Amino acid sequence: MQTWKWLYDPAAAFNWRFIFSVAIRVVILFVIVNVVFALVDPLPALGSISAYNHLFRGRERLPYGENAAVSYNLSLNQIDAMFESHVVASRKDDDEFRVVLIGDSAVWGVLLEPDDTLAGQINRLDYHTADGQTVQAYNLGYPIWSLTKDLLLLDYALDYDPDLVVWLFTLGSFGQAAQMRSPLVQHNPDPVEDLIKRFDVNQDPNDPRFVRLSFWDKLFIRRRRDLADLMRLQLYGVPWAVTGIDQEYPDYEPRLIDLPADDTWEDYTPQTLTTDDLALDVIRAGVDLVGDTPIVLINEPMFLSDGENSDIRYNSFFPRWAYDEYRRLLDDYSARYGWFYLDLWDGIPEADCYTDSAVHLTPECSARLGKLVGAAIVELADQAGRQDND
Repeated sequence: MQTWKWLYDPAAAFNWRFIFSVAIRVVILFVIVNVVFALVDPLPALGSISAYNHLFRGRERLPYGENAAVSYNLSLNQIDAMFESHVVASRKDDDEFRVVLIGDSAVWGVLLEPDDTLAGQINRLDYHTADGQTVQAYNLGYPIWSLTKDLLLLDYALDYDPDLVVWLFTLGSFGQAAQMRSPLVQHNPDPVEDLIKRFDVNQDPNDPRFVRLSFWDKLFIRRRRDLADLMRLQLYGVPWAVTGIDQEYPDYEPRLIDLPADDTWEDYTPQTLTTDDLALDVIRAGVDLVGDTPIVLINEPMFLSDGENSDIRYNSFFPRWAYDEYRRLLDDYSARYGWFYLDLWDGIPEADCYTDSAVHLTPECSARLGKLVGAAIVELADQAGRQDND
């Protein structure tokens, strides 16, 4: 009888009406919160709030990873949060000559400790400019081949007052099909569209692969994963600061030496490539974007196989004809525009210099690259300094 008391007891009925009234108010409040969240879209602002470089040290490379329990890292698409977690967001010293490195997974440093990446190797060599400034390199590389992804990150990097930019790349980043492959590009349509229009890049600003959020997609309930990623990034700052671990180091299959008898690249078979086939205009956009800031463009080194079918392919990534055509076009383009360009493609050819792919270097060979790139940085920095003094 007690269970059904509310059926005939006015007091109990009143309590039931009170509970119902509270429930209605909770629903209304939930709707209001969702609508306001969608209208305001606070995620970019929330991404700029970070405990990195304050409560614990900044990361040496941009967040990227899939096994957070092992790497204390994760991939996310909030670029503001990525940069604010990075040591580049820390205060710039008065005697610092700040160099930012952008590029692909080889720059980010797959299978390398932070100090063994290209940026780490340059810093280890303790370079100084002619006027006594200390060269400090920052690793802003990010995995997945795409020059458009690099251009997007370069646009953000300029907010951190670099004195010089180093942009490393290889043929894989130049394919037109590669430009939209990166989730960072797909999930950041507005800044990418702005860059396309501002620099007249030969890409479709209405590409259907852009992830454009509707009003309903921006509701709080639909963006819980994005909010959770921002929170997790902060939480992983503690184990990162304690251990210095920011990626998983699994066992891997070494790069191929014996190659398939395949002469295709992307959708192309042997032919003469044109500037329309390669995203050279994205490099031009990057040079225009940095303005008066000196920029070094580098065709990064890669493994050169001497195994089976090495007469057809340089390595598992690139057939000889496509890579030769790419270098020809890049040489012509660089000469036409007067770019500071280094072609280091065959500078470190040995098989034992590479780990799981034809572009991922071992620590020892990363140090060799660091000397080559470091010398170029000092040369261009001093050249720019002399021009400023004239």
